[in-house]
Amino acid sequence: MIDSVANLLFRCSHRRLTRPVTPVSRAGVPHGQTYVVCLDCGKQFSYDLQEMRVGKPLESSQDEGVLHPAMPKPDHKLKYALWASVPLAFLAGAFLRNGKKAKQKPPKEPGSA
Repeated sequence: MIDSVANLLFRCSHRRLTRPVTPVSRAGVPHGQTYVVCLDCGKQFSYDLQEMRVGKPLESSQDEGVLHPAMPKPDHKLKYALWASVPLAFLAGAFLRNGKKAKQKPPKEPGSA
């Protein structure tokens, strides 16, 4: 019930779709129906190549799809390294700014008025 109310209020309009995809075997023989995928929510829809129209939603299964479900997960070390570099960049910028300010102001000579 709550899911259906949320879908009515915040549902995806499915405006951004992939190109039609037809699964084929290694021999080039189609072994499934043609479908498109919404780029915003990931929902799959059947696609009629004769009429060039999007059809009804398809049940998504783990056996079908572009990526195999047993693929290794992405390594997040690079993401963590980038996040750690943000404070270092601010510190480096602060030191460079302070160094430029010190160089711009000439020191006062003793004995000058």
